[in-house]
Amino acid sequence: MTQRRPGWPEGTDVRVDVRSAVGRYDDFFEVVGVRKPGGKGCWCMAYRDSRVAHEDRPGYMRDLCATEPGPGVLAYVNDVVAGWCSVAPRSTYRRLMGSRTIPFVDDRDAWVAVCFVVRAGFRKHGLMHDLLAGAVEHARAHGAEVVEGYPADTGPDRVDVISGYVGTVRLFEQAGFERAAETSGVSGGRRRWVMRKELGQGSA
Repeated sequence: MTQRRPGWPEGTDVRVDVRSAVGRYDDFFEVVGVRKPGGKGCWCMAYRDSRVAHEDRPGYMRDLCATEPGPGVLAYVNDVVAGWCSVAPRSTYRRLMGSRTIPFVDDRDAWVAVCFVVRAGFRKHGLMHDLLAGAVEHARAHGAEVVEGYPADTGPDRVDVISGYVGTVRLFEQAGFERAAETSGVSGGRRRWVMRKELGQGSA
């Protein structure tokens, strides 16, 4: 008997929680990990340090999930892990520190919500909104002054799952972010923007 793949629950009694990935490596693996033996995958390392060998990436992320502030947040639907958002200070992302396409707005070490993953079966229910809100609160709880993202400007159009891992400008605007700078980067052929949300005293 095949086990049913997890998916959005039927009915209206649905609870979504967003939690830090600290102490939750196994749940991170459920969303982002590569199950095929010898299979290669990002493991959410493309921005952190793509020099890390594929076979070493699980251990690298396990270590990050073992210490504060952790590498990101996880979304749970009725306690079933359903999504992931990588959020951490920009200084911890090697690719962003040396990026030629994504500019620095100022000299503050902004926290960055750099990518989103929602499991098949849980998509098209707005979980990216929950993940982004949770990422902002996670950053705030760890003393962030400002949170950034570098989403694609898709306008009213939908974006495919592969290109949409960076999020959309509309998603960030609905979460109270503002356009801070245009980048020379693209995702899915769409221009990416630096979107910012201030978390200083009095900020919403």
